[in-house]
Amino acid sequence: MTKKPYDISVKNFSYDYPDGTRALSKISLLVSTGESIAILGPNGAGKSTLLLALAGLIFGHGEVSICGVPLSKKTVRFARQKVGIVFQNPEDQLFCPTVGQDVAFGPRNMGLGPQEIKHRVKKALSDLGIAKLYGRSAHHLSFGEKKKASIATILSMDPEVVAFDEPTANLDPEGVHELKRVIKGIGKTKLIITHDISLAAELTDRAIVINKGGIVCDMPMKALIGDVEKLRELKLFYD
Repeated sequence: MTKKPYDISVKNFSYDYPDGTRALSKISLLVSTGESIAILGPNGAGKSTLLLALAGLIFGHGEVSICGVPLSKKTVRFARQKVGIVFQNPEDQLFCPTVGQDVAFGPRNMGLGPQEIKHRVKKALSDLGIAKLYGRSAHHLSFGEKKKASIATILSMDPEVVAFDEPTANLDPEGVHELKRVIKGIGKTKLIITHDISLAAELTDRAIVINKGGIVCDMPMKALIGDVEKLRELKLFYD
C-alpha cells in the first residue's frame, strides 16, 4: 500500500521581509492528514507569515510541499486550492455583491462547471447553518455572520487544509462559542493561529510554538497544557 504523503512538509524554510528583516528562519515541520494544530507565539513571531507561505502567497528559501507537490510559482494554483486561509478580518474575503457570489468565487476560479459550483455553494452555506444569507450583502451582516461567510468561501473550494488566523478575534462570548462549534465540525486538517491557550487546548491536539521566526516547541497539546513550567517558559501562561 502506498503511503499517503503529508498534507504539509516544510524543510529549512526561511523568509525575509523586503527591508531585509528575517521573519522565519529555517522552519521545518510535517503535518499529517487530519491533524488539528495550534500555532502559538507572541506578536511578530512569524505565525501569520508561515500561513502565507503554505498557501503560496509569499515565497522564501527552502522547501515547502503541499499534499506531496513541491510548492513553486508553477504549482501555486494547486497549493491555494489545497490550503485555505480564513483571515482574521472576514471582510478581507467578502467583496462580492452577495454572500452567495462570494462563496462561489473560489470554485469559479477553479474552473468548475455551473452545477458543481451551485452544489458547493449550497453545501458550504448549509454546513455552516447560513443558507439564509445566500442573497444578502456581507455589509449588512453581523460580525459573527461575516466570520461564518468567510469560512464558507474557503470550504466551497474543498481544501485539504483549513488555516485560521486568530479565528475568535473581536467576537463576543456567544460568537466565540458558536465559532468553536463550527471549527470542531470541519473534518479537515486544521491549523489555528491563536493567542488563546484555552481555545487551542479545546480545538487542537498538537502545539507548535514560534518565537523570533523559529519553532521553539512542538509537542502534544495535552502534554503542554499539563506542564505549567513549560507554559511559563514559553510565555503562554502567567500567574
